[in-house]
Formats: sequence, C-alpha cells, structure tokens
Amino acid sequence: MMVPVLLAWGIYTMTSPTAPSNTTEPATGMGKDYILPSVLVIFLLLMIIVLLAVYFLRFRNQGKAVVTTVDKKIPNGILEEQDHIKVHGGCAGLLSTSSSQEQQTVVLLPRSPSVSKKYLPIPVDSLEEEYRIRSADDGKFFREEFNSLPSGNSQGSCEEANKEDNKEKNRYPNILPYDHSRVVLSQVDGNSCSDYINASYIDGYKEKNKFIAAQGPKQETVADFWRMIWEQKSATIVMLTNLKERKEDKCYQYWPDQGCWTYGNIRVSVEDFTVLVDYTIRKFCVQYQSSDGSKAPRLVTQLHFTSWPDFGVPFTPIGMLKFLKKVKTVNPSFVGPIVVHCSAGVGRTGTFIVIDAMIDMMHAEQRVDVFGFVSRIREQRSQLVQTDMQYSFIYQALLEYYLYGDTELDVSSLEGHLQKLHNTTAPSDRIGLEEEFKKLTNVRIMKENMRTGNLPANMKKNRVLQIIPYDFNRVILSMKRGQEFTDYINASFIDGYRQKDYFIATQGPIAHTVDDFWRMVWEWKSHSIVMLTELQEREQDKCFQYWPPEGSVTYSDYTVEIKGETLVDTFSVRDFVLTYKPDNQTRLVRHFHFHGWPEIGIPAEGKGMIDIIAAVQKQQQQSGNHPIIVHCSAGAGRTGTFIALSNILERVKAEGLLDVFQTVKSLRMQRPHMVQTMEQYDFCYRVVQDFVDIFSDYANFK
Repeated sequence: MMVPVLLAWGIYTMTSPTAPSNTTEPATGMGKDYILPSVLVIFLLLMIIVLLAVYFLRFRNQGKAVVTTVDKKIPNGILEEQDHIKVHGGCAGLLSTSSSQEQQTVVLLPRSPSVSKKYLPIPVDSLEEEYRIRSADDGKFFREEFNSLPSGNSQGSCEEANKEDNKEKNRYPNILPYDHSRVVLSQVDGNSCSDYINASYIDGYKEKNKFIAAQGPKQETVADFWRMIWEQKSATIVMLTNLKERKEDKCYQYWPDQGCWTYGNIRVSVEDFTVLVDYTIRKFCVQYQSSDGSKAPRLVTQLHFTSWPDFGVPFTPIGMLKFLKKVKTVNPSFVGPIVVHCSAGVGRTGTFIVIDAMIDMMHAEQRVDVFGFVSRIREQRSQLVQTDMQYSFIYQALLEYYLYGDTELDVSSLEGHLQKLHNTTAPSDRIGLEEEFKKLTNVRIMKENMRTGNLPANMKKNRVLQIIPYDFNRVILSMKRGQEFTDYINASFIDGYRQKDYFIATQGPIAHTVDDFWRMVWEWKSHSIVMLTELQEREQDKCFQYWPPEGSVTYSDYTVEIKGETLVDTFSVRDFVLTYKPDNQTRLVRHFHFHGWPEIGIPAEGKGMIDIIAAVQKQQQQSGNHPIIVHCSAGAGRTGTFIALSNILERVKAEGLLDVFQTVKSLRMQRPHMVQTMEQYDFCYRVVQDFVDIFSDYANFK
C-alpha cells in the first residue's frame, strides 16, 4: 500500500535514531500527529517538482527535433538535388553537401507531421483561385502542403542498393531505389549484384510503370544504363540536368558527340541532333552485340532539357510544356517505359512525371490531384519532387496549360485557324482574334523587377517611361571608371528559336544615349543592327540618327564610319566600320533599315518582312551568332513583331509548326509591351501565311 509505506518512510527519516521509543512529547504539543502530514506534503511537493522537471526536459528535446525537421525554413531552390543525403528513416532524409568552400546541411524533405493533413483533388475551374491562395504570403500554403507529403514508403527497404558491391553505383549514398520497385537488370556472368541499377519504375496517371526514374549515369554505370534501355525496350530518354552545374558534375556524358561508341555489349551511334533554345534532341541508333551476333538495331531518342537554371526552377513553365509535348509526340506506342533522369533522379525527374500525369488527369477528369499523385509515386521512389519550389512549379505549369491550352498549329491548319480568327459572323462563339490577343493581357508587367531602369539617374535614358527593361535580362554595360550608373541602357536580351539571348531589343537611341548604344554594340560583339522606324514619323522624333550620312563620326571612345549603302526593295543596307579608339580595334557592322512600316498601322504585305529577316539571318551565319540588335522607337511594338516573326518563321522552316500566341507571350515575359497592338499580332499570322504561300513549292513543312 502506497500511503502507509510513505508514512513509515516519513516517520523513519524524521525521527532521531537515538530517541527512545517512549520519549515524552515536548510541551509545545508538536507531536507525531502534526509531523506526519507536514512530511507528506513536503514529500509530495518534491515529487511534483521532479516530475515537472523530467517532463520539461523531454518536451524541450522533442521541441528541438521538431524545429530542425519540420519548422526550419530553407532557402528555396538551393541545393535541390545535388547533395548527399543523411539517413533519416528509410532510404533518404536530411541532405548535406561538402564543397571546397564550405560544408552545408539543409533540410530537403521535412518530416511529415504525425497527423498529415490531406489535400483533396482540385477541379480545373478552381485551379487559378487555389494557385493564388497557395502563392500568398510568399508561398506559405505551398510549403504547408508540400511538408504534409509522406517522404516515402515507410515499409520500403533498400537492401540491394546498400550491398557493398552496389554502393559505388549510387551517385548519392542515400538516394536509393526501393527493392520492391527497382529496375532489375539481367545478371552478367552469374554475378548476383550485376542486376542492380539506381532506377525505379514509376506509374503514370493510369499507366503502370509508364516511366523509369533514374539517377544520372556515373562513368562506371554507363554500360548498365544502356543495358537497361535495351532490356526495357525504352525508345525515349528524358534528361533534365546539364552535365555540369555550378562547376559540379551532375551526370556523366553517356553518349558519343559523333560517330559511335560501345558501352558493354551495346553499340550507340549518333544519327542526328537538333539544338533548340530550351532543349536538344539527339537520335541514336542502338544495337546489342554479343558472341551470338548482333540484334536488330533500334532508334532511341534523347530529349535533353537544358533550360533548368542552376538554382530553383524555370522562370516560366512555357518551355517545359513545349518540351513535354515533344516527348509525348516522339515516344512511340507499344514500347517500354520512358526513362527520365536528372542528377539524383528524384527532384526534377519527379516534377516532370507529375506534370505529365496531371495533364492527363486534367483531360480525363477535369480536375488535378497533385498531392495525391506525389504521395502515391513516393511509394515507388522516395523524395520525388524534392523542394517546395518544384512543387509550386507543378501547379504553375498546370495553371498555364489550363488557361491557355495547346495553341500550337501545324502550318497545314493555319488557313483554317485564320478563318476562325477573322470570322465575325458569329461573335458569340467565335475564337476571335480579339479574344486571343486579350489573353496576352494576363501577362503581368512586373514593375518590381524594373528597379535599375527606374533609378533617378537612369530615368532620363528611357524614351518611354512605360517600356523599361526587366532587371533579370537587361543588357549590362561595363561601368565607366568613377561614374556610377553607367552600366545602364534601355535594352533587353531576348531568346531566339535556337539560342538564348539571340536578340537585343532596345529603344531608338536618344541624343545623350548614342555613346551607350555603340558601347553596347561593341561590348556584346554585335554585327547586325535592325532598325524598324524612320528618324521622324508624323513630325515626331522617333530615333536620333546615330550614324554619319557620310564619312565618319566619333561618339566618346567609338568612331563610326559608313562604307556603303544600298536599297533592297523595302529596306536599306548600310555597312559600318566601328572602331574602338583606345585599342584601335575595328569591327564590321551591317545596318538593316526597314522602310516598309507606315506611320500608322502595319506593313501592307508580309514579303518585305520575310526578306529582311532572311537577309539578317544570312548576315548572322557569316559573322557568327552574336546578338542581333533590334530597335524601333520605344523597342517594343515593331521590335517585338520582328523578333516574334523571326522565331516563328525559323520554327516553321524547321518543324512545320507555329505557335504565335505562346511566342508573343514569351516575348512579353522578357520585355513589357512586346507586340503592342492587335494589328501587329494579326500581322504575325499574316506574314506566316504569306511565307507558306511563297515557299509552298519547297513543301518541306507540309
């Protein structure tokens, strides 16, 4: 019995051992009857204090663990999949990286709360609102949703991956395939470990094992990688990393640049390759060779997405959606899984797979379930979709696809599409040109990203205050010694069809920015200038004459000498010699001045624009592909139209496809107001139609 024992213990401890049993109580009357309750109270208080102390210490330790694994905020997009992962329950967990500069440890996948919050599928018509809610407060709700995901399969084992003979085959020691979903290769020479590769089967929306998620091959696993391609009958490889990023090896080059190489028993030869602005397509002839003789060769296509930045995620999902469509188009029916890899085979790889599956779900069910699908495929490979930034990028891509759909056209359907756009007989249900152009107003002008152009010292260098370059792609000049703000010019780098930063879109120079204009031409090694305005239109100054009518003229450190001028139909061609006086170095620059743009409206026909674009491209081939400088007055309306048409016509020639809407939308994300009016937008379509009509004899795009 608890109480008697306590009482006995209290009497014993409070009574002197030398006192006789029959001692008389003191005269004060404080006898045993009073001592016993006092002792008991003191003892109980001590016990309560001890229990509280134990509880507090345990709670504090538990609190520390929770902070490090759940609540600690991490920089988005940093170290997203290039690092080694420490063990944290199952096959993956905390991630640390070492470099020559510093040792870093960040929490990549916070531990899910003990009671994970569930997120229901989202109807597509609620997607825009749900995206807005999740993006609020710096993406707070995206992080919450991402952190509620299960990290992986709690019952999943990685015994094969952890075998001593297989450890060196893993790029990252703790990004490992589960035993139950790993790709099993055929054994070689009876070696039980030769069936291992760091790759996992991943389901699509409805299709079981639609994908194989793999790490980027290491030098010693390239032969295994090609063996997997052959044995799994895969016809398509999706590569989502560059070979090196931030000077770190991300993936070994597992294909030959030209000719053929043999990897183990697999012979791989390059058949063809196409380099585009966001991705490269390589076609390989793959053949299995053995002592029994060679087997019939197969065509394998690698689509290599090159526009994933070193940090974070792509600025816009447009390139990724185009890439995904190309993957779907290229991959034949009735072949093996699509092999998808980045470096670790979880972050970008998972992001790509989820976007593909959710677009399929969008079509089938008119809703998406990103949370449910990521939870499901993490049962097959842990850590798929590695950061909250990648997770929100999935939603961004789905919203983009939902809002704008697939606006790509085959040139053979262009005429029918134009008829729809210009049909005014049924305004209630037509897909009108006005409606299509209006959608471009959804492209928000990011004024918060125009800080440099809006600095007081730079404001006077802008011709039109609404058309200022974004900070992230503005053309930066070298800073003049001791002169602040001299690195600014109102000019933006713009992507071409095959090459990033292929164009520079700029305003027509003002009298006090001519020096900067020629400095830009020199420093960025440009050999081509396209001018799309007259010096004056409707008695208004549109551009300062920045070249000499004859002879030469000097602007600061640069001398411009005119060597010749010819008129070709709707445009003049001027040849300049540009000299940088401090070094006495010279460069030839060709100036294309288009005269076919009337003061109001657009050119009457498209042939003149087609001709000048062809002349500029020919000049580029001869002078090297340095940026083409394009300007009108403000550097947006006509400038955007010229660049849009250059990119559209290049694609029509190469692929027989066009996407006027997404081309213009992409330009507007790089510089505000590009292709400024509905007339200019319509002109893009009409020029393409003229191009098809003029060159239909070649029939290479029909």
